[in-house]
Amino acid sequence: MGFIRFIFSKSFLIQLVLAVVLVVALVFLSMYWLKGSTNHDQRIAVPDLGKMNLALVKQKLDESDLNYVVIDSSNYNPDFPKYSVIEQTPAPGKFVKENRKIYLVLNPSGYRQIEVPNVVGRTRRQAEPTLIAIGFKVGNITYKPYIAEDEVLEMRNEGKKLEPGTRLRKTATIDLILGDGTQ
Repeated sequence: MGFIRFIFSKSFLIQLVLAVVLVVALVFLSMYWLKGSTNHDQRIAVPDLGKMNLALVKQKLDESDLNYVVIDSSNYNPDFPKYSVIEQTPAPGKFVKENRKIYLVLNPSGYRQIEVPNVVGRTRRQAEPTLIAIGFKVGNITYKPYIAEDEVLEMRNEGKKLEPGTRLRKTATIDLILGDGTQ
């Protein structure tokens, strides 16, 4: 009976009420502090930065109290100007708070350089898909006398003979010289 009498005693009930009031006061103070320190209800619309160069991006984001970080230079896209924004995160129109970072992906200055594979000695049927899969274009096909029909004898780019391993920009055109099966 001593425990039940203690729970209903005047001193215990006073201590319990004081504890509840203190907890409620701490919760309200914490919520008030968080509201002020996290800029609650502040909303800045993210501008559309697509096709802008970095100088314009910096100017536009400075006006909105936002920052940017370049995270990548993507594969070259001919639809966008060189060194312009291709992608951004968060997307245009989304809302953020001041001094937040906008992550940007830029368009490089051109197609990257890739190595020409060794297709000399292979058939046309093997060589064309290999070159196309890597990103090259197959240009003119010419034949010269050679015993093996449709065997790649030589590769050329802009009239110059290509050696395997030579670096060319992606989408470059490679002309093939094949054997005609005579001799």
